[in-house]
Amino acid sequence: MSRATAYAFSFTGLDGKQIRLSEQTGRPVLVVNTASLCGYTPQYSGLETLWTRYRDRGLLVIGVPSNDFGGQEPGGASDIHGTAHRHGVTFPLTEKVAVKGDAAHPFYRWAAVQRPGETPRWNFHKYLIDRQGRLVANFPSAVEPLDARVTARIEQLLAAR
Repeated sequence: MSRATAYAFSFTGLDGKQIRLSEQTGRPVLVVNTASLCGYTPQYSGLETLWTRYRDRGLLVIGVPSNDFGGQEPGGASDIHGTAHRHGVTFPLTEKVAVKGDAAHPFYRWAAVQRPGETPRWNFHKYLIDRQGRLVANFPSAVEPLDARVTARIEQLLAAR
């Protein structure tokens, strides 16, 4: 599994449609595990800013709701959609999945192999994938989406061809 790229994985969207990372080949992707009742939930707004600022240059932002940390995503799809809507989210959201442990979504199991010790420890952990599908950076929950470390790395990936 560790030889695969991120483009080998897909998620089921909150709307039930497939989000195939293979269809994003050549684009940087920011994958963030989210939760509706977390102190970091306001980061949805920063993620939306990244999405609107960089999507036309190729960045894809994907929110991955998870109830793994503190039971802070207890609701269903309509609850998740409602929270995201209140924060102005227009980037794709997946159905609720596990992001840690044996039941983790395959993308998160792959990421744990790629970056041992850099797995999500809470909601709003950010993984950044480059144009080749490699996991090149991660940012813990406390790092805001608009933090200079995040935006500089995104800018670097968007400039690379």
